[in-house]
Amino acid sequence: MQTVNLDFVRGIMDEIDWKERLLMIKGQKGVGKTTLMTQRIMQTFGATNTTDVLYASLDNIYFTNHNLLDFIEQFHAKGGRYLFLDEVHKYVGWSLEIKNAYDEFTDMHFVLSGSSLVNLAEGETDLSRRCITYNMPGLSFREFMQMFHHITFRRRTLQEILTEGNAVCAEVNSQIRPLPLFAEYLQYGYYPFLAEGRSNYYLRIENIVNTIIESELPQLRKIDIANIRKVKSLMAILSTSVPYSIDTVKLSTMAEISRTTLLQYLQNLDDARLVKLLYSDATNVKRLQKPDKLYLENPNMLHALATMPVNEGTEREVFFVNQLSASHIVEYSKTSADFTIDHRYTIEVGGKSKDGKQIANLDNAYIAAANEEYVLGNKIPLWLFGMLY
Repeated sequence: MQTVNLDFVRGIMDEIDWKERLLMIKGQKGVGKTTLMTQRIMQTFGATNTTDVLYASLDNIYFTNHNLLDFIEQFHAKGGRYLFLDEVHKYVGWSLEIKNAYDEFTDMHFVLSGSSLVNLAEGETDLSRRCITYNMPGLSFREFMQMFHHITFRRRTLQEILTEGNAVCAEVNSQIRPLPLFAEYLQYGYYPFLAEGRSNYYLRIENIVNTIIESELPQLRKIDIANIRKVKSLMAILSTSVPYSIDTVKLSTMAEISRTTLLQYLQNLDDARLVKLLYSDATNVKRLQKPDKLYLENPNMLHALATMPVNEGTEREVFFVNQLSASHIVEYSKTSADFTIDHRYTIEVGGKSKDGKQIANLDNAYIAAANEEYVLGNKIPLWLFGMLY
C-alpha cells in the first residue's frame, strides 16, 4: 500500500459508514472503486504491515482454483478482521460464501466492490438485509477540478445552487475561469484514468463498454451470448441518436429484437450505467415500462462512442442528467420544459440564448444555461450543477 496516493480522495469516502460490517461499493468499471478501497486501507492502517487487514481482487488467478470461504477462514485464523474484496462479481458464487463468512465470523468487517449490475437480493444468497450499498459515480466537475487542476471547492447542495448560486459563482470565478475547464471536463473529465493521459482515453471508455456488454451482462443478467452483437448494435444506435425519445417499434426493428427484449435490454444497460432511462413518473415505474427518454450515461462516453460530431444540446443534457442523478430524482418533465427534479423543481437546459418560454408561469422553475459564468435571474450556469458531489 506504500504506493497509494492520498493527495486526492473522492468525496464518497466521507459518505460511507465504514463502521458497518458489510459494505458494497458498486460502480461502472473505471470510476475509481479500487483506488477508494486502497486509500481507505492506507488512511486507517497506514503503510505498516499488519495482520488485521487484507485487500484481494477476486479476478486474480489465485481464485480460479482456491475457495473464497477457505481463504477468509485462513485470514481470520491469522488474526484478520478487515477484508477488502475487489471485483467480487468475477467469482462465481461469491454472495453465498460472503453470506456464510459474515454469519460465521462476527468480528470481521467486509468491504466489497463490484459491477453496477450486482444484485444483492437473489434467492437464498440474499445479502440486501445485511449489506449497506453505495453507488459510486465518476468524477463530478468539482472533483475533476480538484484532481487535475488542484483547485478545491466544497460541494454544494441543490438548494444552495438554486438560491445562493451567485455567491458560489463569485467564489469559483475569483480563483479560475470555469468555462474553459468545463469544456475540458465534458470531453475528458469523468473518469479518473485521465491521469494516465488523453491519448487512449476514449479507447479505454470503449473497452469498458465492451467489457460490460461482452462479460458482465451475460454473467450477471444472463443475456444470451448470441445476442451480444444485437446489444452492441443497440448501443451504436443510441450513441448517434441521444437524447432518444423512444419509439420502441422502430428501435426494436433497427436492433432486430422484439419489443419485450428491447425493453429488458434497455433496463440492463441502465443498471450497468451505460445509459440513463428517464420516466415522467419515476416513483411508479413498472417492470418493462417504456421510458420517456434515454441518454448515454455521461458526456465523455458520448464523445467516445459517437460516430459523428457531438451535438451541443445533447452534451448539455447528458451532463445535467448525469450530475443530478447521483443523489436526486430526475424525471422527464410533463411540462414543455426538460426535467423535473425531486418532484419539485422544473429545469430547462439550454444555451446562452435560452429565453425561458418553456418555464413561463411555472413555480420553482429555472434554466440551466451553458456559457454563463454567473446567475442571471432564474438562469443558472450549467457548470454550477457539477458542484453537487
